[in-house]
Amino acid sequence: MPKRARNRRRGSTAVATRAPDPLPPAALVPHLAPEALHQLIRHRGLDVSGELIAAATPEQLTAIFDIDVWRAAASGHDEQLDVDRFGEWIEALVESGDDVAARTIAALDAPLVIAALSRYVRVFDPATLAVPIDTDDEWPDAPAPGELSREVGGYVVRARRTDTWDAIVALLLALEELAPDRFQEIMRGCRRLSNSTPEIDGLDDLLGEPAQVLHDVGVDRDHRRVQLGYVTAADARAFLQMARQPHSHAASSSANPIVAAYFRAAADAGDHSQPPRAQLTGATAEPVRETRAGAEPRPAADADPVVLDARSRELAFLANALMAGGSVLSRAFTPREASEAAIAICQLGVASRPTIRGVSVDDDLIAAFEIGWTTLHELSLFVARQLIDALTHLRCADPAMLIGLSTLRRELVRHSRNGTPWLVHDALDVIATLDVPICSGLEALLSECPVLSDAVTAILDRRTSAIDPAAFQFISRPAQVRQVRTFASMLLGLLTRA
Repeated sequence: MPKRARNRRRGSTAVATRAPDPLPPAALVPHLAPEALHQLIRHRGLDVSGELIAAATPEQLTAIFDIDVWRAAASGHDEQLDVDRFGEWIEALVESGDDVAARTIAALDAPLVIAALSRYVRVFDPATLAVPIDTDDEWPDAPAPGELSREVGGYVVRARRTDTWDAIVALLLALEELAPDRFQEIMRGCRRLSNSTPEIDGLDDLLGEPAQVLHDVGVDRDHRRVQLGYVTAADARAFLQMARQPHSHAASSSANPIVAAYFRAAADAGDHSQPPRAQLTGATAEPVRETRAGAEPRPAADADPVVLDARSRELAFLANALMAGGSVLSRAFTPREASEAAIAICQLGVASRPTIRGVSVDDDLIAAFEIGWTTLHELSLFVARQLIDALTHLRCADPAMLIGLSTLRRELVRHSRNGTPWLVHDALDVIATLDVPICSGLEALLSECPVLSDAVTAILDRRTSAIDPAAFQFISRPAQVRQVRTFASMLLGLLTRA
């Protein structure tokens, strides 16, 4: 199948059905933030972005690959190398031209290229593949029937998987000609992984060499992204868990080791006059706009540029932490949602406890966030306890329904005891058979980041108009907390009448 047809069917690198947007001048491309360049490439499509890629710097290309070829299985999970997406890049680069492909791949860290290519091909020295003179000897490297194979630059390359084979061969030939030193480095690395065998000494907990290379590549990628202002999933999960604990609240963000390490790494990265490049830019010198939570607009903390910069960095960290390690409605935050949620949670923290040890939390967004995040966690646990009580006293004649409700109650008890009420999400489906709006409201409140859904406000207001199942507000005010507690206290009566 022709490569372009294969891309069209796969979709993510499909041929555009309309004229692509005008390209920025090539001279401006090196000055674009990697995130902006990545978004432009994603919008246009890989297959028509060859000019953009050709004009990008090695640093930009590395940052773009760090964003684009890594995926998390679920929100808050560690991201893993997406080998399929890497293959799509190879095909698109080769179609853009051998020189573009060779230059782009040569600019990337060799361990990343080796780790990804080793999932597509095996590389051997021809001498190791000679047919044994004694036919009784084992020949472990014998080719499989119909196996794709090609000699490139003195190495024998064999396909582990057939997709992207033509593009990979073309890439290796181009690297051999245009970047011979990097070609040798990549081929030697792939050859080493091709010859790697499992440990035989009983050390089963040790990673095999291919898995160890993938792990090391991930660590290197995390280090690069921290320098750009990102938060790793592991650090984000740890921070959010620590922030739920009331004893962690301190008068200064420097007391939190994860936050301190993040800002220390950002400071070590270089230019201190600008906020770190990150998934989100955080606050700006503009007054904070009203969020979907309906929070009262707050003026900028101070006209002092140093203070504004500190608040911007804190808000960027918080939004990135929510995106990397948190979830809302059992899914990942969008960038806009993460920014709005960070603002709303800080506002809730300020409103709930304006001072800590005599220091205004309005002067430290990290401390304000911790208080707001704890308040939301305790609110979610309150809803879970009220639902447990309601299910305990709820009478049901349908045996199948009774089993589902009993299962839900057990899951609520277990996950509430562990402090993770959001993990009960799948078991809530039984509530939908009784009343869909109540179920929608509970799903929103029993979320890792509890939110106030349109269903809850409609129930409390006794509204008879249509309910938007996707609409919700981030909780930023004590009045909204009181609304949630009122709704939770009504659950038995609501479910009985359902």
